[in-house]
Amino acid sequence: MLQISKLKEHTFLVYGLGLSGLSVIRFFKKNNFKNFTIWDDNITNLLKSHRTRNLELTLNKVDYIVLSPGISAFKNKILRKYKKKIITDIDLFFLSNYKSKSIVVTGTNGKSTTCKLIAHLLKKNKIKFSLGGNIGTPILDIKKSNNSYVIIEASSYQLSHSKFINPDFALFLNLTNDHLEWHGSMKNYLNSKLKIFNHQTDKQFAIINKNFKKIFIKKNFLGKLILPNKKEYDKIKYKINNDYLTSNINEENMSFIYSFSKLLKIRQESFIEAMKTFKGLPHRFEIFLKKKEVTFINDSKATSFVATQSALSSLKNIYWILGGLPKKGDKISLSKYKANIIKCYLIGKNINFFKKQIKGKLVFSITKNLKNSLIQISKDIELQKNNKKTVLLSPAAASFDQFINFEKRGNEFKRLCRKYARKFI
Repeated sequence: MLQISKLKEHTFLVYGLGLSGLSVIRFFKKNNFKNFTIWDDNITNLLKSHRTRNLELTLNKVDYIVLSPGISAFKNKILRKYKKKIITDIDLFFLSNYKSKSIVVTGTNGKSTTCKLIAHLLKKNKIKFSLGGNIGTPILDIKKSNNSYVIIEASSYQLSHSKFINPDFALFLNLTNDHLEWHGSMKNYLNSKLKIFNHQTDKQFAIINKNFKKIFIKKNFLGKLILPNKKEYDKIKYKINNDYLTSNINEENMSFIYSFSKLLKIRQESFIEAMKTFKGLPHRFEIFLKKKEVTFINDSKATSFVATQSALSSLKNIYWILGGLPKKGDKISLSKYKANIIKCYLIGKNINFFKKQIKGKLVFSITKNLKNSLIQISKDIELQKNNKKTVLLSPAAASFDQFINFEKRGNEFKRLCRKYARKFI
C-alpha cells in the first residue's frame, strides 16, 4: 500500500463526474494532490479548473484513470486501450493506507441489507465503524477517525475496474444473471466479484457462498476460506424473533452475518439480541402496511426474478404486481411458487415479455401501472373472504421504463396503497 505522500507523485485523470467522481476530486483537493485532470462525456458537467482539453493525449500520459462506476470500459473503445491504467475510488481508499480494518461485501442480491446488518451488529456491540461505498456515502467521503472497521458495499461496476482492493473481511454472497448488458458476459461479471479476494493474505478472511468454493480453491486465493453454515444458524434462528430476518428472504444474509460475528468473537447471546432489533431497509421486502387480513409488502428492489423468488417462497395468498424493464437473459420459473400466488398484475412497457412467461401458469390481469393494479386487486380481494392475503410489489424487473429508479417505484407503491387502503377493508 502507498502512503498519501507517495500517491501524490502519480498523475491522475478523473473520468466521470457522478457521485464517486466528485468524491475523488474532493479527496484530491483535501489532500493537496496537484497532478490530476478531469473529464466527463457530458461537457456541461466539466469543472473549469483541472479539466483536460485533449482527452486522448491525457489518457496516454497519466499514470492512473479513476473511472466512475457507471462507465463500462468494455463498451468504450477509447478507454479499452487504457484498461491497465484504470482504477476506482475504492482503490484510492486502499492505496491511501487507511488504518481501519475493512469489510467488503458484494453479490448480486442482499449487499445493502448485509452491510446494514453488519453495521447494526457492530453498533449494538459498541464497536466503532463507518459505512459507505455503493450503499450511499462514497467511500472517499468517509471521515477518517479511530473507527475499528469500515464497511464497504461494492457493486460489480466498481469492482470490474478495481486493482488494489485488499479487505480484511471479504463477503461474496451470491451470483445470478444481472448486469450482463454492462459486463458483456457472465464470466466477466463473476470475475469482477472475485476481485475482492485477489490481494488477500492468509491473515485475512474470505466468507463465500459454498457454490464458489471450487473456483476459490482453483484460483489459489490466499484468504482464510469460511463457508457459512446454514444448519448452524438454523439452530438459533427461532430465538431471534424478528419476522423480517427469519423469513426465507434473509436466511442467506443471516448465515453470513452469523459466521462473521464468530470471527469477531461476538457472543451468541449478543448476536441474537442485536438481530432482534434490526429493521429492514426500504424497498426490500418492506412490510409497511397491514389492513385487517391484508398485508402490503414493498419489494421494489427485486429487479430480477431470482431476487423475487425469496418473497414468493415466503408468502401465501399473494396478489403479485410484476413487470418493468426485464434483465437480459432473465427467465421466470413458477413451478415452486405457483401455489402461493392467487393472481398476477402486469405493469410497465414490456407486458408481452412477462405475459409469455406466465401465460397458462397464473391467472393475470394486464393493468399497465401501479394505480390500476391496486384498484383491480381491491376488487379481486373481495372474492376471497376470511383468509390472510398479501399485496406484493416484487416486479422482477428494473424500473426505468416508468420510474427513474426502484426507490421512486417503491415510494409510489406505498403512497398508492395508503391512498386506496380503505378499499381493502
